[in-house]
Amino acid sequence: MGINGAISVVWKLQYNIRAISQEIGTLNKVFPSFESAVSDIPDGATLMIDGFAGPGGTSQNLIRALRDHGSRDLTIISNTAGLASVIGFGTLPGAKPIDIGILVDNQQVKKVVASFPVSPSPSRPNSFEKAYQLGEVDLEVVPQGTLAERIRAGGAGIPAFYTPTGIGTSVIEGKETRVFEGNEYVLETALKADFALIRAYKADKLGNLAFRGTSMNFNGVMVTAALISIIEVDEIVEPGEIDSYRIDTPGLYVDRIVKVEP
Repeated sequence: MGINGAISVVWKLQYNIRAISQEIGTLNKVFPSFESAVSDIPDGATLMIDGFAGPGGTSQNLIRALRDHGSRDLTIISNTAGLASVIGFGTLPGAKPIDIGILVDNQQVKKVVASFPVSPSPSRPNSFEKAYQLGEVDLEVVPQGTLAERIRAGGAGIPAFYTPTGIGTSVIEGKETRVFEGNEYVLETALKADFALIRAYKADKLGNLAFRGTSMNFNGVMVTAALISIIEVDEIVEPGEIDSYRIDTPGLYVDRIVKVEP
């Protein structure tokens, strides 16, 4: 783990102890509703929101609750800035996809940090693309592998790292570069968030998580890199009912759990 990772774990443990004693007085992290789980997200917060392309691994109910809550000037860190609402990728017939686009439409987003922020179809721009062209939101484009590593670094207590990805392109403009063994590398800084909105398949009441399908992409690393991690799940079980080898993220990193009702 190393000293940086150990410091990160201790910091998170201290926060969890405070939160548990102050907010719910018990190790049970289950919240009664999506609305209550996001009710303290303030204006100006930085959020990590999961998802890969379609809505399957995306915390759709938490996103909708955040829209209704109305927090403004948000910075969103995510793989995309909303594709499902435009191209319907991964959406079941007759279902209405929910993604970051509804936050953009509601004028809640100030900035997006993403790898694929726009629609793959020029004739069908997504909400973020339209807002960006009007100068209403800011954008930081990050190569996908670098995005994953910057998030992982944030959760592990690593402030920055060097990578060859992006050398010779505009994504390194204004960043420090160095040469190692004859090759040029760019310095990338870690990403952290105030809140993470995450989808998981199953959780126990202590917050231990199991992912499946597309929720196995960015979701696990985002949980570790946020001060407060809020998880929507299909199933909540008692502690011990998830086999230890099936726990993808330990409950140490999880603060709030909400079950999706049928």
